[in-house]
Parts: sequence; structure tokens; C-alpha cells
Amino acid sequence: MNTFLFKTFIKDYENVKDSTVRERYGLLAGAVGMISNVILCVMKVAVGLFTGSIAILADGINNLSDAASSLITLIGFKLAAKPGDDNHPYGHARIEYLTGLLVSVVIILLGFQLFKTSFDKVLTPEPLVFSYVTVLILAAAILIKIWQCFFFVSAGKKINSLTLRATGTDSRNDVIATSGVLASLLISRLTGIQLDGIMGCFVALFILWSGIQLIRETSSPLLGEAPDPELVQAILRGSQAHEHVIGTHDLMVHNYGPGRIFASIHIEVDADRDIMESHDIVDNIERTLSEDLKINLTVHMDPVKVNDPLAHEIREVLEETIAPLEGVYGIHDLRLVPGPTHTNIIFDAVMSCDCKIKPAEVQAIISQRIKALDESYFVRITFDNAYIKR
Repeated sequence: MNTFLFKTFIKDYENVKDSTVRERYGLLAGAVGMISNVILCVMKVAVGLFTGSIAILADGINNLSDAASSLITLIGFKLAAKPGDDNHPYGHARIEYLTGLLVSVVIILLGFQLFKTSFDKVLTPEPLVFSYVTVLILAAAILIKIWQCFFFVSAGKKINSLTLRATGTDSRNDVIATSGVLASLLISRLTGIQLDGIMGCFVALFILWSGIQLIRETSSPLLGEAPDPELVQAILRGSQAHEHVIGTHDLMVHNYGPGRIFASIHIEVDADRDIMESHDIVDNIERTLSEDLKINLTVHMDPVKVNDPLAHEIREVLEETIAPLEGVYGIHDLRLVPGPTHTNIIFDAVMSCDCKIKPAEVQAIISQRIKALDESYFVRITFDNAYIKR
């Protein structure tokens, strides 16, 4: 069913890396959510008024809010597809994250409202009017919501959308909420015990918990979460695949929203090689990876003295010294600057964000080891944060 809808309404539906295809997935999901939730709202509100069940009525209002959330999703995907402008040169794709955050907030607000209404029903319980038509309608609503959940989650996975995953979680919450309402109605029929309000409270607490979890997930990209490890490895593999690339460092990935990823990396090449040839190598790597990975990659070329025996010896000593230092990942940009009285050994050291060793301690350990080689060697270290997990 889901694949049929994708095929029918989305041209080239398998090309999920394309921004236009991605937008169509969001628009389709928004339209499906609006139509199905409005239908569910009308069904449940009618049943709630007939039976006198506050839980069913609240569940119907919840579906109306779901329709509003779907409208927010639809608008969010439309705005996120807008190209960059003078005020937002990197585009508007992060609006999708804001949309997911807004849906999460709506879920929490509904959870609070449902808990308040259900708690009032616990204090003042009222008998419910039972009918088999009500049972059938609620069972049908559960089946529709189960399909909604799978539809949104499937679409969300295809285009890697937190917004659609959040909407899918909301549909799952509705399945649980309506199932609780149906269970309380059947228990009331069989035992005469009024659980309408109590069941509503439990459902409301679950909705609140899931809403808080969703806020954590949808706000993470806005705060600057770590990039996808698969993307990181793909950039590193592609950069290091060329035979004339000596090494890479300073990889940084910035996420400006789905389909709007900017990255930069330094590639080391032989300093003795023709500069135009090296530039051509780096330029080809930059263009190929940008096209293959659908990112905006900038490559900086770093010349390295390969045939300097002293530099090679010192690099080996440095790598051996930092190997046991947990959280110190490596060195790069090694330069030797000799003078009449001393030689400066200049390089960058990469440290993890949670490294337990302080930069001053690392400086002291390395300086002591280098001084053992020659008292005239002075170490100058620039410490870099490792923005990519290793």
C-alpha cells in the first residue's frame, strides 16, 4: 500500500537524494495525514457525544490536532525546499527540523490537556452508553492509525526525516490511546467499573513521555549533532583513495538541513610534486565526492615534505609518544623551522572533546620526549578539537 502511494504520487520516487523528490514525500505525507485524521476526528467526536465518553471525545480532538500537525508538516516541507537567499545563503532546509520540533510540542500540549480532562473524569465518573457500533468504529480507527504509523515511519526512513518519524510516533501514540479507550469501554460493559478517566490518565502520561523524547530527537540537529558515521567514512575513503594522497585531516561536517550538508577536509600531498598537478588531483576529489555523496565539499591542499629524513624521524617519534595518550588522535601539518640557536617543531594535535588530559600536559609530555632527541628542539603545538568521532 505504501509503495503503491509512493509510486503513484511521487515521480522517480526511489531517487530520495533529490531535493524535489524529498519535498514530494513530505507533501504526500502531509496530505495523507490531514485527510485521514479529519475523517477519524469526525468519527470519534460523533461517537464521544453519543456515548458520553470524555476519553473518546478527547481522542477525537487529538485527531483534529493531528490533522493540524500534518498541515504543519506539509507547510514545513514546502518552506524547507526554498532555495537560499541573501539572508539565508545555506537555504531553508532546517525548517524541517523546526517543524518536527513544533509537532513534538503539540504532542506534549495535547498530553497535558488529555491528562487534565481525564483526571476530572476520575473525580466525577459518569456511566458510558455502550454500543457495538462504537466498538466497530474505534476498532476501525485503531487499524487506520496503525497503517498511518507504518506509512509515516516508512516515508521518514526513505528520506531520513525526523519530522515524519515524529509524526509516525504520534500515530503510534494514537493507537495506544484509542486501544485504551476501547479497553475501558469493554471493561465498563462487562464489569460496570468506570475506567474511562483512569485509562485516559495513563494514556496522557505515555503521550507526554513520548513527546519529551521526540523533542530531544528533533532538537539535536539544531544544536549541532555529530554527523552520520557512514557519511564520514565515505568522505574519508573517497579522499584517501587516490594514490598520490598522503593523508587527510581536519574533516568538518555542517548540517544545514536534509540535503544541505557542507563539509571541508584537508588533503596532504607531496610538496615536491608539481603544484598544478596536485591541485588537479584535489579538485577532482572535491568534485567527485560532492556529486556522489550529494554534499557541498571543500578540499584544502596541504603540501608535505615526504623526502625530509629529519621530518620523517620526528613524525615517528611524535606518533609513538601520543599513541598511549587517550583522547589524543594524531598530528598533522608538521613543519621544521631551523634557526641559528634552535629549531621550532610546529604541528597541530587533534584531541577529542572529552579528552581527560589537558593540552598543557600533552605539551609537556611531547616537549620532554622531543628534548631528549636534541635540546635545541622547541615544540609549538596548536590543539584542534576532533569534531568527528573516531
